[in-house]
Amino acid sequence: KPPAINIHYNLPNGFQTAIALLKNPSFVEAPPRDPSGKMSHLKTITGPIAPKSIEPSGQGLFFPHNMIYPHPIPVYDRNFDLVKTIPDSIKFSDFGFSKFTGDHRGSPVEASCSPDGKYAYVANYKMYGSGFSRPGNDRCSPAGRNDDSFMYKINTETLNIEQVIQVGPVPKFNTVTPDGRFVLVSNWCGWDLSIVDTQIDQEIKRLKIGRYPRGIAVDSNSEFAYVAVMGSTQIAQINLNDFSLTWLNNVGRSPRHLNIDPQGKFLYTTLNGEGTVAKINLETGKVIRRISTGSAPRSMAISDDGQFLYVVNYHSNSMSKVRTEDMRVIHTVRTNHRPIGVTYDPHKRQVWVACYSGSVMVFQD
Repeated sequence: KPPAINIHYNLPNGFQTAIALLKNPSFVEAPPRDPSGKMSHLKTITGPIAPKSIEPSGQGLFFPHNMIYPHPIPVYDRNFDLVKTIPDSIKFSDFGFSKFTGDHRGSPVEASCSPDGKYAYVANYKMYGSGFSRPGNDRCSPAGRNDDSFMYKINTETLNIEQVIQVGPVPKFNTVTPDGRFVLVSNWCGWDLSIVDTQIDQEIKRLKIGRYPRGIAVDSNSEFAYVAVMGSTQIAQINLNDFSLTWLNNVGRSPRHLNIDPQGKFLYTTLNGEGTVAKINLETGKVIRRISTGSAPRSMAISDDGQFLYVVNYHSNSMSKVRTEDMRVIHTVRTNHRPIGVTYDPHKRQVWVACYSGSVMVFQD
């Protein structure tokens, strides 16, 4: 796996760059941050999009996801050019699912990429077509017996759907573990977590989590996963060796999105029910700081060095940069209407923001 942008050797900068180039010939040293901490607007991408989220491949591609609105998945590069638009239409028979006949469509909602950037795993909120008569929604429970949905495995070189993987009803969020073993998928209407083995591209287990599981974060050793349970004040902690569960309790109302710092010492969560962002000490399981970044903080991204969070504030139409050391907002920028997804590109130190109203905005950190 290519090294992180910040090479932590006690050597002059020139030697650091030389070492990085030897390990990864495509390495380009990231530009320095503005000493003031301020961000600047670089680009706004528009078109037939209404992105719910955005995911980087780590190798220079960005995947916004349009959910049930303009269905296809546009793919952009670091030059902000449209590389391809991937249709969400499939024939299940092409992937070995003979019980579904005819053509089907998905509704791409969230995605994550493998550590090597070769594959993007795209969760579909629901499926459209024959055999899917009980779609889920935002207010549901396992008692509704909603249809299971599917995740698309997209090859980031060909930008074609290579496999489809059955998961639970209304998969809202997914992440690939850093070691590449599993894709973890939070099923909103199933109140559970699908664990997908990437070697066989199949779900191997579903863990009961609780009412409305959503955000997921995994430590750098792929030992523990954390799942935000929005219908509670809890975050589930899952041991990825034996799939046992423990809990972080009383973190705040409706934890939604999670980030973990590179050292695995702190967990950060947006609290949908309180409109705040919390920092949790994972050694004690206790919240050590809560701050307000704006109205309705939704998704977050964390810098590769763990020094900053980038939080989109849905009702404030803004994105805030938070210094993690003391949890202080050091800069807030205006965005287009309804910012909902965000990701960080360490290669160029740029922040990509998905706005539900129909655009992707890029800011230089």
